[in-house]
Amino acid sequence: MSQVVEKAIARPVTPLGILAKQLETILQTFNQQTSNELAANLVLAWRLAAGLDPYLEEHTTHESPALAALAQKTAHEAWGQKFHQGATVRELEQEMLSGHIEGQTLKMFIYMTKAKKVLEVGMFTGYSALAMAEALPPDGELVACEVDPYAAEFAQTAFKESPHGSKIRVELGAAIETLEKLAAAGETFDFVFIDADKREYVQYFQILLDKDLLVPGGFICVDNTLLQGQVYLPSENRTPNGEAIAQFNRIVAADSRVEQVLLPLRDGLTIIRRLPEQ
Repeated sequence: MSQVVEKAIARPVTPLGILAKQLETILQTFNQQTSNELAANLVLAWRLAAGLDPYLEEHTTHESPALAALAQKTAHEAWGQKFHQGATVRELEQEMLSGHIEGQTLKMFIYMTKAKKVLEVGMFTGYSALAMAEALPPDGELVACEVDPYAAEFAQTAFKESPHGSKIRVELGAAIETLEKLAAAGETFDFVFIDADKREYVQYFQILLDKDLLVPGGFICVDNTLLQGQVYLPSENRTPNGEAIAQFNRIVAADSRVEQVLLPLRDGLTIIRRLPEQ
């Protein structure tokens, strides 16, 4: 008898999503003694928070059929059942998917920068990799680093369903080791997207610059740099990942080799530009 696996309900993982959920919870506790003015203000606050992401989705160019299929397949995968056997260095979950808005943003960045050689540190099921590959020219290449064999196989199966999947080369292994290998081989990249182990973000950043993996004038996009708001909430509320991201943000801001902007997109997206050599 086959087992039916239901799609897990995605939990809020962005500052905006968490805010909307908190406001919804507050509204549910109201009673008849609640001030009408207070109730109206809270309803407006909740609508402002809860309505933004759906509005962005509606007014952003639709994802390709291949990306839509990959997102749906990822959402229906029983990740919790597969990754509790000690075979991986991290627990995977559907919320790791970059998603439509961020995927389209990265795709636009590739078009805007005219990048031909892209590096992704942390591929998961390949949504962001495929989104960027769709914007690469026919002779462009994206090298995707992924530590988990199952996730890598999952992604490569999806890549075969897209005419742009052939532009993607998957490097299986620990990200730092892969970066060192790429540097030793003399590879360089115009654009880098980082979405992997948060506690290694500083090392990724330093290797990219110290080993000249990123060309002068090249860009790094870094995901989760607000980490559910932990980086600006009181520090006693931070998880180890939250502290790691807060440290990463400080180090990037203090590095004279780059300039950067932190955008409140999803869970925070930092765009870093390596300054041309003087």
